[in-house]
Amino acid sequence: MGDEVLLDAGAVSRCRRRVHLEHDPAMRDVPLPPPDPTAQQRIDDATAHREEILEQLVAASGPDATWARVPRTLPAGERVRLTEQAFGEGTQYIWGALLPADPVGHRRGGIDLLVRVGDGYVPVLVVRHRITDRGQGAPTTAMTELDPARRSPDELRKVRSQPRDQLRLAHLRRMLETYGKAAAGRALGGVIGLDADVVVWHDLTAGTWPGGRSALDEYDARFEDRLAVATAAATGAEALAAPSRVLECRRCPFWATCEVVLTETRDVSLVVRGEDAGELRRVGVSTVDKLAALDPAAEPPPMNWTGGTFSDAIMLARAWLADLTVVRRTPTVEVPRADVEVDVDMESFGDSGAYLWGTLLSGVDIGVPRGYRAFATWEPLPTVDEARSFAEFWAWFTDVRERTLAAGLTFRAYCYNALAENRWLFGSAERFAEHPGVPEKRTIQSFVDSDEWVDLFRSVTDQFLCSRGKGLKVIAPVAGFAWRDPEAGGEASMRWYRDAVGMDGEVPDDDQRERLLRYNEDDVLATKALREWMSGRAQDEVPYMLDI
Repeated sequence: MGDEVLLDAGAVSRCRRRVHLEHDPAMRDVPLPPPDPTAQQRIDDATAHREEILEQLVAASGPDATWARVPRTLPAGERVRLTEQAFGEGTQYIWGALLPADPVGHRRGGIDLLVRVGDGYVPVLVVRHRITDRGQGAPTTAMTELDPARRSPDELRKVRSQPRDQLRLAHLRRMLETYGKAAAGRALGGVIGLDADVVVWHDLTAGTWPGGRSALDEYDARFEDRLAVATAAATGAEALAAPSRVLECRRCPFWATCEVVLTETRDVSLVVRGEDAGELRRVGVSTVDKLAALDPAAEPPPMNWTGGTFSDAIMLARAWLADLTVVRRTPTVEVPRADVEVDVDMESFGDSGAYLWGTLLSGVDIGVPRGYRAFATWEPLPTVDEARSFAEFWAWFTDVRERTLAAGLTFRAYCYNALAENRWLFGSAERFAEHPGVPEKRTIQSFVDSDEWVDLFRSVTDQFLCSRGKGLKVIAPVAGFAWRDPEAGGEASMRWYRDAVGMDGEVPDDDQRERLLRYNEDDVLATKALREWMSGRAQDEVPYMLDI
């Protein structure tokens, strides 16, 4: 193996083809797209989060604690020198450590924090996502308690599955072992998350992964595979990873390169993604054309199929070849309707909260102004003012329902992909349970379980095959709807929100607030347009799958 191949911790979680392209000398002169501003913003947010955590940890560690800070802005060589100096001095806490590259083990990398335990160190990650859920059993210490020996099962929290965190910790554990700096005993690693309330301590040797494997077992297997892929690319040997469309492609800088190859070869992953595409190739169905040529009524080939029905996959391939965004998978299309209807769309900012509940009231007049109405907080999240806006939304929503039922009329509310709205309906009820006007969780549960709450994403999934995805921005244009803002989208709205609330120390931008309201209004208008189209024109405008 070439000594020039060095893998960072992220390699074991990345697509195998991306690892190949990152080490292919032929790709060095291929221009990549400019950095995504939303991705850069996430990096900046993570940096700010880490600095806030650092200040809290230093303040809580006491005057006798020894700290070494290794600025990430320094050249790599200087960062390594400062890290090794801290090792030599036996420093208790090393922030921003960067270990020397390991040409024999083919590893490179650093960690947010190293904590000395005995004569060695344990790695600690600081991440900007949630690491626990409500429950019991997570091995934790208080956020400012960095001694893993003090961990105990948490009565309020259970570990949220975040495999990448454990794999990153495993990478650093292996590097610490290489240089003789790993703490003795069980391989442990800590994570401080977005809520910054506890440290979750992972036992990297525990058999908690599928098949009873440990995080270190999983890491070692993945690392061996990715190293082989990277080495083959670096040395010009036969490629061990072919392009295949997966979820990661959406944000991959190499997607344009892979898309050309996949389109030219009409690769089957263009319509069937993930492991199912690999299973199809294994049985000789490598292209969209081959998949489309199969008989949907015949027994499928022997394989481990995890997606929808195999016949649907065949029809998706035929729709793709016919350049059809959607085809009907049912002879008739139906959407539950009512006398009074409300379309709902929620806007959130990552895991920080839901800052806007947008509604569109239509149907029979019940004495409440029809049209668009928004309930928002423009204080930067997280904020208790979110409770006020949510309570106002729920009060209005409840009033509409009660007036409708009192008039002897039927009521329904619609959203597109209830997973998002339901998350923050329940989340808001839990977080703000003591705030006046916030409903109890059981009230939310009763509504969500009722026929009055209609998830149009589920209606689309059940009644259409979508060859280019099922997002609202893909499906609503088929119904003839267009957003007013050419940049409309979830990622863009994150940037607008930062400006709207002055999150980066700037003066709040009223124009961006109006932009967000217009975007949210268009989302509920799109939902309304989609369900009305499904109730009418879709029957004639969309071909039935058995007719193509």
